[in-house]
Amino acid sequence: MPISSQTGLFETTIKSLPLLHRGKVRDIYDIDNERLLIVQTDRLSAFDVILPTAVPGKGKLLTALSAFWFKKLAHIIPNHLTGVRPESVVTESEREQVLDRAFVIKRLKPLPVEAIVRGYVVGSGWKDYQRTGAICGITLPAGLQQAEKLPGGAIFTPSTKAAIGAHDENITLSDMAQQLGDALTQKVRDKAIQLYTTAADYATDRGIIIADTKFEFGLDKSGELYLIDEVLTPDSSRFWPADQYQVGKNPPSYDKQFVRDWLEKQDWDKKAPAPELPDEILQQTMQKYQEALNVLIAD
Repeated sequence: MPISSQTGLFETTIKSLPLLHRGKVRDIYDIDNERLLIVQTDRLSAFDVILPTAVPGKGKLLTALSAFWFKKLAHIIPNHLTGVRPESVVTESEREQVLDRAFVIKRLKPLPVEAIVRGYVVGSGWKDYQRTGAICGITLPAGLQQAEKLPGGAIFTPSTKAAIGAHDENITLSDMAQQLGDALTQKVRDKAIQLYTTAADYATDRGIIIADTKFEFGLDKSGELYLIDEVLTPDSSRFWPADQYQVGKNPPSYDKQFVRDWLEKQDWDKKAPAPELPDEILQQTMQKYQEALNVLIAD
């Protein structure tokens, strides 16, 4: 049986395919030379540390939301989905582990950066701005308040992709260009901002503000750029209810900021092992994720 917390799937135990990697949230298996199986577990990470408590049902919600966004944004950039049913690539006894929480994806070469797009001054960006008047080296107008919308539009602030337990580090556009070249850097920046802006406009019409998000990209053998990983979920984005938004305050959120806030109050040095989440926090987190899904994909 899979290792689980309550009814949450903390870790998959698929034996019919070779395990390639366990990430902070996803388990990745090798299918063949062209395809991988990526399973969204119920693990939760915060401050780049995997928390010891699974959030039951979280993986299925995030899979549904990613599937929605991949389809909605496919006109902007192709994505890594193959359309193959995950249940068809594992044994019958393993199907429960992938049902509604997995994708069969194209085997691509991930870019070694995280494409972060920020539309509002909040989180680490707010701390950076208070200290330097800029976010990740991008100078901004003076006098901005916490959670204020960036007056010049969304900005692109890439970071490194750190190993599990290590912290991602912000890098400049020129740092990124040294790794990827000028042309690919510019394309990733432009696509990331277009993806964010399109999604943010849609979400605003549904009463949700997407304050910031993280995209990941990969290349196929011919050098074509793809959107990969997961996209615009509460794990990778900061979602705010628009009716509770107020400039100058950090708004309540639909995302794991709820968990981060609880952890900030604990006697913890933000290194593994992290403290166990109490049932109340688990339930409230799941409710937030479910609310976001319902609002965004409701007909």
